[in-house]
Amino acid sequence: MRRKYPVRPVVGVGAIILRRGRVLLVLRRRPPAAGLWSLPGGVLEAGERLEDGVRREVLEETGLKVAPLRVFEVFERILRQEDGRLEYHYVLIDYLCRVTGGELRPSDDAGAAEWVRRDDLRRRQITEGTREVILRAFRSARR
Repeated sequence: MRRKYPVRPVVGVGAIILRRGRVLLVLRRRPPAAGLWSLPGGVLEAGERLEDGVRREVLEETGLKVAPLRVFEVFERILRQEDGRLEYHYVLIDYLCRVTGGELRPSDDAGAAEWVRRDDLRRRQITEGTREVILRAFRSARR
């Protein structure tokens, strides 16, 4: 499936993993978010269930095994070129997850993987809309 200049939206899954006032973020190495921090995740494979995709992507990017708890947010990321031409269109499904095993080690796709304090989020260059999702997750976890 073509990600750049798609003929239809691409489905992606992401993991919101909170632990001790921190969230797990990865530094993207590939477009469209190269050089930005984001939630671990990626594109769902054909025939793959959403929760299996979240588990696979987090393991591939961070070395951690997770249990998806529930869908937290569904949103779109639509990026256009200056001339208005559609460059990327993702439908992203973010799950709240908890770590069940593994050891944190970033993959080639992720230049880094770090537990980031809530108060430090504003100092990071984060993919559009992600900071707001993370802050909602922190608020939800306090209830």
